[in-house]
This record gives sequence, C-alpha cells and structure tokens, in this order.
Amino acid sequence: MNKFMSMQIILLFIVTCVSSIRWYMQPNTQKCLREELKQNVLVKGDYETQSIEGQYMDYIVRDSKGHILANKQDITKGKFTFSTENYDMFEICFTSRVPGYQRGVLHEVSLDIKTGIEAKQYEGLGEVAKLKPLELDLKILEDLSSSIVNDFSDMKHRVEEMRNTNESTSKRVHWFSMFSIFCLIGLSVWQILYLRRYFKAKKLIE
Repeated sequence: MNKFMSMQIILLFIVTCVSSIRWYMQPNTQKCLREELKQNVLVKGDYETQSIEGQYMDYIVRDSKGHILANKQDITKGKFTFSTENYDMFEICFTSRVPGYQRGVLHEVSLDIKTGIEAKQYEGLGEVAKLKPLELDLKILEDLSSSIVNDFSDMKHRVEEMRNTNESTSKRVHWFSMFSIFCLIGLSVWQILYLRRYFKAKKLIE
C-alpha cells in the first residue's frame, strides 16, 4: 500500500508539473516555438508579457500549412486553447512591435504550455461526476497510464517505420550497386571489342 501511494504521488507530481518558459525579446523582433504533436491532442497555453508604454506584443498559433489556430494583438496576459486535428508541426510566434519614433527596450515574455493529459481540468470533472478525491486520483492515474501506453505504441510504430525504411533503402542500394556493376562490365566488354575492331581496321593487330 505504501508503494502504491508513493507511486501515486510521483505520477501526480508528473501530471501537475508544468514547465515555464521565460525570455526577453528585442524591439521589432519575432520569436517562434515549434513542437510536433499527435492527432487529437488538447493544447492549453498561459502567456504573460511585460507591460511597456508604447510597446506592443502579438502572438499567433498555426500549423505547418499556415492555418491559424489562435492569435491576438496587443497582449499582456491571457490564455489560448486548441485541439490538433492531424499529426503536424505547430508553432507559436510572438512579435514585438515598437513605433518608429520610439526607442524600444527588452520585452519580457512568459509562456506555460500544457498538452494532452496535463491540459485536462480534472477539478471540474470531479465536481461534475461527483467523484471522491481517491476516485479522482485513480482517474488521473488511469488517463496517465493510457497516455504512457499510447506513447510507447507510437514509439514502437515509429521504430517499425524506420526499420522498414532502412530495409527498403538497403535493398534499393543493393540492386543499384548490382546494376552499376553490370553496366560497368558491359561497358568494359564493349570498349574492348570496339578497340579490337579499331586496331584490326588500322592493321595494328592481326
């Protein structure tokens, strides 16, 4: 039982652990963050920027095809939420804007992004479903376990794809090498016969 409770605490810590990103931007510059996400993944982001008079910050979230999933201008603090429809590369870009007549300063930006199970609101789920605290913890553990299993399944699928690609490439290289060898042999035989006829025509050999 103690081992179970310890594992539960560790897994709950993993679930609730959120990495915060903070950086400074030069005036009239753009910074983009990119990440590959699987299909049907919930993404939630909390952002906060330093409030500077006469200096503005915009953000935009889009996929590799240029589809805009979220955007806002002149931001200071807020949130965004979207769900991925396909496996794709997604990016969020922050743009600092300063009028030409004003000298800008470094602009501080803070961003917290949660994906998948981290983005779910379990507090609200527990209230709606009338779950006890232990039942809610078990629900979180169940979702986390499913997420880990899905990640391992996805990794296994990628390994199989890479292995198939390597085998296919190896076979193609092998047959291309054989074809190149036969071409060189054929070219050498043709060159020998051609030179033999040439030398015979010139009566250099019998």
